[in-house]
Amino acid sequence: MLILTRKLNESIIIGDNIEITITAIEGDQVKLGIKAPKQIDVHRKEIYDAIQTENSAASRTDLDLLKHFQEKLNKNKPEV
Repeated sequence: MLILTRKLNESIIIGDNIEITITAIEGDQVKLGIKAPKQIDVHRKEIYDAIQTENSAASRTDLDLLKHFQEKLNKNKPEV
């Protein structure tokens, strides 16, 4: 992990098109401003983790449903 020190209104650049600026420091909180292209998703980590968990659960449900339908089809399949 790269660790950088920045002061109020100072920035860092990631790649060619992402800029993170320290916009405020209030007690133990630091507020960040993020400039990034619209096609780049920007989330707080806890939100990102929740999205990943939901996506994983949804994909498991889809696979379970497909397996269920496949079993039903195989049961109703006439033997030759």
